Amino acid sequence: MTLKISAKNLAVLSFTSACLIGCSEKPNEEVFNTTTQDTPETKYVSDVVSYVNPLIGTKGPFNHRQAGNVTPGAVMPFGMFNFGPEHAYTEDLMAESEGISKKILEEKKRVPVSPGGYNYQASRVKGFSFTRLSGTGCLGASGDIPVMPFTKDITFSPATDPINGYYSAAFSHDDETAIPGYYQVGLDNGVNVELTSTTRTGIANFTFKHSDNAKLLFRTSYSQLGSGDAFAKVDPKSGEITGYVTSGNFCGYLGEHNRRDYYTLHFVAKLDKPISGSGAWKDAKLSDGATSSKGAMGYGDNGWPDIGKGSGVWVDLDINDGETVQMRVGISYVSLENARENLAKEQGDTSFAALQKQSQQAWEAELSKIKVASDDNSKLRIFYTALYHSLFHPNVFSDVNGEYTGFDQKVHTISSTQTAQYANFSGWDVYRSQLQLVTLLDQQRGSDIAQSLFNQANQFNGVWDRWTHNAGPTGVMSGDPSTIAISNFVAFGADNFDVSGAYASLRKAATQPTEFDLTDIGCPVFCRGQKPSLDEWQSIGYISEQSNSWEGASETLEQASSYFSLAQLANRLGEQDDASRFVDEAGYWRNIYNPLATESLGYIQGRNQDGTWKKEFDAFSGHLFVEGSPAQYLWMVPHDGAGLSTILGGDNVMSERLDSHFRKADGTWVLYRDSAQFADVSNQPSILSPWMYLHTGNAYKTQQTVRETMAQLWLDTPDGIPGQDDLGQMSSWYVFASLGIYPKYPGRADLVLSSPQFTQAKIGNLTINAPSASRKNIYINSLKVNGNDTLKSWIDETYINEPVTLDFSLSETPNHEFGKAVEHRPPSYSPTNLKEKSIL
Repeated sequence: MTLKISAKNLAVLSFTSACLIGCSEKPNEEVFNTTTQDTPETKYVSDVVSYVNPLIGTKGPFNHRQAGNVTPGAVMPFGMFNFGPEHAYTEDLMAESEGISKKILEEKKRVPVSPGGYNYQASRVKGFSFTRLSGTGCLGASGDIPVMPFTKDITFSPATDPINGYYSAAFSHDDETAIPGYYQVGLDNGVNVELTSTTRTGIANFTFKHSDNAKLLFRTSYSQLGSGDAFAKVDPKSGEITGYVTSGNFCGYLGEHNRRDYYTLHFVAKLDKPISGSGAWKDAKLSDGATSSKGAMGYGDNGWPDIGKGSGVWVDLDINDGETVQMRVGISYVSLENARENLAKEQGDTSFAALQKQSQQAWEAELSKIKVASDDNSKLRIFYTALYHSLFHPNVFSDVNGEYTGFDQKVHTISSTQTAQYANFSGWDVYRSQLQLVTLLDQQRGSDIAQSLFNQANQFNGVWDRWTHNAGPTGVMSGDPSTIAISNFVAFGADNFDVSGAYASLRKAATQPTEFDLTDIGCPVFCRGQKPSLDEWQSIGYISEQSNSWEGASETLEQASSYFSLAQLANRLGEQDDASRFVDEAGYWRNIYNPLATESLGYIQGRNQDGTWKKEFDAFSGHLFVEGSPAQYLWMVPHDGAGLSTILGGDNVMSERLDSHFRKADGTWVLYRDSAQFADVSNQPSILSPWMYLHTGNAYKTQQTVRETMAQLWLDTPDGIPGQDDLGQMSSWYVFASLGIYPKYPGRADLVLSSPQFTQAKIGNLTINAPSASRKNIYINSLKVNGNDTLKSWIDETYINEPVTLDFSLSETPNHEFGKAVEHRPPSYSPTNLKEKSIL
């Protein structure tokens, strides 16, 4: 089903329907009067790829929970093939973490250096893999088929090299280049490595300074967190190495549910230089002269693969000193035949230089979809690097012939409306702003991703999984992000997919408990139910501490957002009874607010099935909610800020509590990982918080807090991303914040406002002018929407289908009247018929 409604009618319809379910805001008619086009003096920056530094965010405290974990390498926007380095440990690197050192040296386990395989503090490379995920929180995923150019004798099995101290090579950042679509590094073994890629293929130039002992090692089974099966075969006559790896185990060290296989990657690698010999290994056994190997690393007894397990092959190269060996690689998650077809169709005989140019052009085209004007090169680097990181995931998962492996492990073909099937949906993260950004830039891609999620749900008994990895559901994290994602896709104009079918499926999931919802299989981290303990939600109006969920209180808040988004989708489809029902259920968050949580303050608090409150409450504990504290989760009510203000005691109380959340008593800012008493705007539970000032009438405090967060946490340095980037979610937050806009509402495309940091910008139908923008001018003095003065601190959805221009006048001093009056604040949606559990 494709929805086509005019922009003006959509805005009025959305308002009218919303008012029937709890909204008191008037439609923003002023935007329909005039339209301002780009002026001749607009000077947007060009050659935007030159501002991207993929090494930003690759460094952090040697603790993957506090690093950006992004992955420099050769990758196309949303590419299946992500060609880049897999780092190895050294003794000094292990010394940074006693726990990791113990796990490797005493427990004899394989541990990735970091999620994505790259850590700026590392100094050795163990190979260059074909697939990686960028910015994950769990330590490792994918990293399939690392290939290592090697120049020593093969004297023992690489499987028995504990930290790859022998089967690796050192490197220096002084001889390393990372730009969009290209990666280069010089190794101390005399090999210079250059990589580039297409969507489904990669190409490498390995230039050997010395030809003696020139080899390539194919670590077939060495995916980052192990493998269930692996096979590789060398054909010296054709110069091909082919094979596959079967893997999974995402976050498997956190629980047994994901210690399983759920995808197989097939590959074909073609060399342009003769193969003069080969060998293989399996576990501790070497087989010199062998042409094939088969054997897995396994997942160990606790989700960490055992040292000493695994298989691979090597090839000896017949070359002269200084020669370059070129390797062309095609991959497929369906078959070797499809990998060959992908390689033939996307590369053929095209030169490395031409493929690199194609990749760079693809990135220039994607990144140029947001135009900005600024003479601050550092700020431009941070911004365009953030945009770059926002466009890695989800990944194209179907082959050039349209085939892909589904969640049922069967081969499927993309639907008629799709251009590609996508995988790697980090739902709990990306529903907040990354998918909205992707859709604003390309509505067809948004539609493709939406259909992809629906396809996966249909292949998984109707369950929409919250964190998908390649061909498998993992159940990782909490809430129901898929419902929010689908509602957001439609709100942001991506409706070229089976909207009505998706809605029917999501509605069923929201109203009919499944066997997964009613069991604790996989819990707490991998709860398989899309709506954990839906029976509780329906009977008592919240998710209790005895539920099948990962922390009932945070699950309740997540589900409240999900039901609100479903109400918005129902509204767009004309399902008014559903819209009213679901917006009421979105109000269930009120059932877990305890006004007596502490002696002086109320908080969201875990609640038992019988209505009593969970004991031993500590508002500043980071262990009572998912990745956050009650103090941080208090603000995660994106759709009902006015309701939250009322329940807390009014605007002044809410504003003061926000003040104390972002600042210590001495006035110093606290924005990052200080104590769970304060905000942590590097992680999902806190990224909404700065915008909640808008519901108190203190819009200037949002402007101040967002700008301060950007200035303190986002830097033009290798450690310039605060915490995990989570497949581009945190980078997307920065992109929106830089433009002075943010998609706060689940299932709606309304945008709340802060102050832009660029003098001019354009994204989609939105033109943003802020000629006085600077590091000091952080406050909105006045605003015109399409030439009309307004004091509103938000704009409605009109810009999705019609041009809208925002003209900001910024100042060093706040205008307290902007966004102050109730009618100028963002709308709130309160329930009309709340199922309330009385406080005992």
